[in-house]
Amino acid sequence: MSEVRLLVADREADVRATIKTHAALESFTTDEAADGITALKLIRRHDYQIIIMDAHLPELGTWHVCHQIRKSQDTPIIILSRQSDEEDKISFFDIGVDDFIGKPFSSRELMARIHVLLRHSGHSYTPRRLICEGLSIDTVSRVVYVDSEAVTLSPKEYKLLVYLAKNQNQAMSREMILKSVWGPDFYGTDRTVDTHIKTLRENIRPYHGLIGTVWGFGYIFRS
Repeated sequence: MSEVRLLVADREADVRATIKTHAALESFTTDEAADGITALKLIRRHDYQIIIMDAHLPELGTWHVCHQIRKSQDTPIIILSRQSDEEDKISFFDIGVDDFIGKPFSSRELMARIHVLLRHSGHSYTPRRLICEGLSIDTVSRVVYVDSEAVTLSPKEYKLLVYLAKNQNQAMSREMILKSVWGPDFYGTDRTVDTHIKTLRENIRPYHGLIGTVWGFGYIFRS
């Protein structure tokens, strides 16, 4: 997994701290700036995958910072603002800003928007947590949670769950699953997959229904 480095430029220290805390849960590295000049210096010094800025930075205005960024790079930019003036938004979008979020904001929504921008920018990234309903997979600690309670899975059950969850809403054949989870040199039968799916479903109840059967083909993780 390649590193994801964020820049959070905001006048409010508590906003920067909140974003940094939630970014850390995703294994993101975060740099901070309290004004536009500092932000621009950091942007010229480091390679960022996402830039998050308050719409009204002191010292050097946010619009001017964005203008300088777009002269040399297309790093995704998210603007945060306590104002919802349409002309303000349009001026930012016209200069190449990617997203605009009102304050106060949901940290979960912000992280979700970051994931979308990372995918659209082609950045190869696996989020630390894969979450669907009450099922959560921590890909760093390799712990699976059902309604915040850790459950015990065998190594193959864990790998199978992660494989399906990373390919949400895609029908995966038994052959594809065998090659990806057990490896190309494994000579077991389709029954091996079926057996592990059965025990995996039991271990993640009541969310066992997330793993659907595609009859005559394989399985699908439905989000």
